[in-house]
Amino acid sequence: MAIVNLEHIEVTPGVCGGRPRIAGHRITVADIAVMYTKMGYSLEEIAGKYDLPLASVYAAMAYYFEHREEIDRRLREDAEFVEVFKQQHPSKLQTKLQKMRNE
Repeated sequence: MAIVNLEHIEVTPGVCGGRPRIAGHRITVADIAVMYTKMGYSLEEIAGKYDLPLASVYAAMAYYFEHREEIDRRLREDAEFVEVFKQQHPSKLQTKLQKMRNE
């Protein structure tokens, strides 16, 4: 286990896919970054919602900005994987609902 950014961020092989996360939690730096940059949550809201130390949430954003290209690339790859998976494995429920609508 590698501790990064003092005691707030850690990277552990086999935990959360080895992605950087809030120490002692399974909430990744990418999760915090998405909530803040894309969903519009304030850092204080994130800390309160998930019962995290505010310093850890700020450390996660500092880590994100230091490693932004890598984290954003991984988020894009994850999203692409999901799209390919959805195309290769269509939802049985969605297929059934579509069939019902067309009847």
